[in-house]
Amino acid sequence: MNESQLDRYSRQILLPNFDIQGQLQLSQAKILVIGLGGLGNIAATYLATSGVGSLVLADGDQLENSNLPRQVLYDESQLGQDKVAAAVEQITKKNPAVKIRTVSQKLSGEPLADEVDNADLVLDCTDNFTARQSINRACLKYKKPLVSAAAIRWEGQLVSFLYHQEVSPCYECLYPSLSDQHLSCNESGIVAPVVGMLGIFQALEALKIVSGCGQVKHGSLKLFDGFEGRWREMRLTQDPKCLACSLENS
Repeated sequence: MNESQLDRYSRQILLPNFDIQGQLQLSQAKILVIGLGGLGNIAATYLATSGVGSLVLADGDQLENSNLPRQVLYDESQLGQDKVAAAVEQITKKNPAVKIRTVSQKLSGEPLADEVDNADLVLDCTDNFTARQSINRACLKYKKPLVSAAAIRWEGQLVSFLYHQEVSPCYECLYPSLSDQHLSCNESGIVAPVVGMLGIFQALEALKIVSGCGQVKHGSLKLFDGFEGRWREMRLTQDPKCLACSLENS
């Protein structure tokens, strides 16, 4: 840990309920962020500037002009670049000490399994159910905590699964269908601060989990209504027909 890092952590010591051990655990953590769109660009930035030691950033897309209103990490000079390269360029300006490795492809199959296995925690910042369910199963298999979020129009949702402590319920208990008929931000629209706020909450959940500071509930679904400015919360229960849970419990 270099002098600038020590200086940053010394200022964080003043935070209540966030002791030196928690800060050290944060600085030693490796977090996998899958998807660097509206959720991931915000979450990755806050993780880096909060002192997470290592990030693995995975995304197979290139930056387009239509991304910029809600993906505020990037700028026009980076249009056409791989999002992972553009993200590294901007994040390292904010915290040169953070270690970042990039994966410039959509993760699935064995590469997804390998990345999840090597991470301490996974952030699912993707925008389709097929990817989310594959990520869920990999996290279940390797007992890695998963923080998942989604946002569309004025609404957002956030849920954390502490698979290193509990197996069920899981993401497939919430969304059992493998149908990929989903709403996209480009087709249905999104109020930019809503998706940004969900990305911030993903980063906050991740920081609490890896540092061991603060409370995070397994399988607690938080729903946000940006139009009304309201949150509501419900505790998920295991679906007896969930294939993912049944595989882990067998």
